[in-house]
Formats: sequence, structure tokens, C-alpha cells
Amino acid sequence: MLDAKTIEIIKSTVPVLEVHGQTITKNFYQTMFKNHPELLNVFNHANQRQGKQPTALANAVYAAAAHIDRLEEILPVVRGIAQKHRALGIQPEHYPIVGQNLLAAIKTVLGDAATDEILDAWGKAYGVIADVFISVEAEMYRETEEKKGGWRGFRRFVVERKVPESDVITSFYLKPEDGNEIASYAPGQYITVRVKPEGQEYTHLRHYSLSTAPGQPYYRISVKREDAAEDRPAGIVSTYLHNRIGEGDVLELSAPAGDFTLDQTQSLPLVLLSGGVGLTPMVSMLETVLQSGAKREVVYIHAARSGKYHAMQEHIAEHAQTHGNLSSYTVYETPESGESSDKTGYIDLPWLKTVATADSDFYFCGPVPFMKAIRRALKEWGVPDERIHFEFFGPADSLEDTLN
Repeated sequence: MLDAKTIEIIKSTVPVLEVHGQTITKNFYQTMFKNHPELLNVFNHANQRQGKQPTALANAVYAAAAHIDRLEEILPVVRGIAQKHRALGIQPEHYPIVGQNLLAAIKTVLGDAATDEILDAWGKAYGVIADVFISVEAEMYRETEEKKGGWRGFRRFVVERKVPESDVITSFYLKPEDGNEIASYAPGQYITVRVKPEGQEYTHLRHYSLSTAPGQPYYRISVKREDAAEDRPAGIVSTYLHNRIGEGDVLELSAPAGDFTLDQTQSLPLVLLSGGVGLTPMVSMLETVLQSGAKREVVYIHAARSGKYHAMQEHIAEHAQTHGNLSSYTVYETPESGESSDKTGYIDLPWLKTVATADSDFYFCGPVPFMKAIRRALKEWGVPDERIHFEFFGPADSLEDTLN
């Protein structure tokens, strides 16, 4: 436990973190990777380049500082991060390395303002926060390994099938090389793929949502090929999977993880909204509800640039034809000649009100601008927070700025 003086010092630094947080975390990552390049085998290089990881860490550090006297209030955030840490294979011995380099970054950025008293307080606070993460993750490792079909670390899976779903999305059906059982999962969870493409110095790990209902003898992931664009290079892992991995090849996976999951105890109408490859957890949730035999009303809305980018279109249409409780809609931003959709442009609140009701559970996933627009619409509609559920691909961002 932290003493009152330490808590007072930590909380006094919150305004400083609001101003300098991202600068501190950028410096932290640069210093840590210089001192411990082996950690580049774990961290997502693309998120580093795009600034997503430093931003996410800055937000986490700020939240911890602001709640240092009541850390139990941020346990849901801790558990979400810990899920990803377990999937990546983060170990207790990594935490002292992070702490040492984080304190060094605070000192470098703040200079003389980072007094010995402040650094000592942050050292103590980091120790408490790290112990919380280590404890939560130890329990997750134990539960995952002891679960039926579960395992610790990474396990080899064979690509049984590789199926193109659209011009940019391909599904991979993965079966364990050892022929043994695989762990079940909750709809909405992801697995983590570890690869070392030819010519790459380090291994690369990526989380991919499972895109089918649990209960199959395989895992299915549906991966978007991230081609190079003006603001980013091509995705190392997604292009490797699309261009170099074929049927019969082997991938290493960690067991399913994630806390963005469908609450199957609810009977309220369910609205699933996806943008682009954000359909992957939504399809898993949709299939789970339909296969359960529940009579819950479901509205599924998918937004894509055009029909050629629309994955699993026929698959969803077949479900809509055979399940009377499912209504399915498509929204194309710029449909090409001969393509039709239920709406052109973007999902907006007036249109959403024509296909769904406010007394529903809403789940959505997709690009950040898409999710900001959906959340803003739902809040304007008066949907309470407890019925709004969303998932970020990559480090957690914030949707709050759209509400100010």
C-alpha cells in the first residue's frame, strides 16, 4: 500500500502528465528498445511508428495517476490490458525493465522538475501498479493453461483452408498440428499470431479476432491486407499472411483472449454494427446467437467502401434468409456501377432509427472514425453506456473527444 504522502505527490503530477504524457512515453519506448532490443520481438512495430502505442500508454499512466488512491476503479482497464499481455506472452521479469525506463523517461522529459521526491513516489507507485498487473496476468495464464484444450505460450497450427472473402480480406482456417483439442472462446475474442517473415530481424505478433462462432474443431481468422498508403507502409504481418502463407503452412498461436465479448444472458434486441474488417468479431457474435436457437431479435449492419470490399456478404445473406429474427443491412460509402446497398454514404442516426430501436444492446467495431460516429449517434439517441459496447483493433484509443 502507498502512504498518504506518496499518493499526494502522484496526484499532483496529473496535470503534468496531461501536458507531457505522450512525450514521456515516446521517449520511454525509444530508450527501452535501445537498451533492450529483444523486446522488439513482442511489441507491434507499426503501432510504434504510428504513435498509437505511446498514446495508449500515456492514457494508461494518466488513468493510474488519477486513480492512484482507488486503483480498484480502473481494474476493468487493467484486465483489458492484461488480456493482451497474456496473449503476447508478457512475463513478470519484463515489468522492472519497463519501470526503470519509464522513470528515466520522466526524468529526461521533465528535467529539474522531476525531483528525487517525485521520482521516488513514482517508483513506489509503479511497483504497486506492476504488482496488480502481474497478479492478474498470473491468474489468466493459469486459467488459460488449465482450460480444456488450453495451453500456455504459443502452439503450432496448420492452415487447413485459405478462403478469399473480398478484394482485401481473406479467411484462414487453423487446426492444431498436434491433433488435440483446442480451447473454446467467447464470441468477440481474438487469438494472437506470431510470425517471423523472411528478411525480418524480429518476430511479429498480431491480434486477430475469431470470425466464427465457437464450437468448431478449428479457429478462423479473417485478415485484411494492409497495403501501403500515403500515411503508412504496408502491414508486415497482414501482407505476409496474404502473400506467403498458404494451405498446409504452420502458424504459431497463443490461446484466445479478450474482454470484448457478447453478453449472452441478455434478451434485449441486439444491434451489431461493423465497418470494414471490423465485421470479424460481429460475425462471431451473430453466428453464436443464431446457433443458440434464441429468439432474440438481431439487426446486423455492415458498412464498407463498396461491394468489392464487403466480406462474407453471401454468408450473412444466407443467415438472414434462414433466420426470421435476423435483419441485415449494408451501407456502401461509394458503390460501384451495378452495386446496390440499403444506404449510400455513411450510417447516421436518422437512418439508424429506421432499422433499429433505442432499447437494444449495441456492439460495434471498425475504423476509429466509424466508431466515433456510431458512439456519438447512440449517445445522441439516449442509449445508456451500459448498452454500448465497442472494440478497438490495436491499442485502446478514446472516443470521448467527439462528445465534447
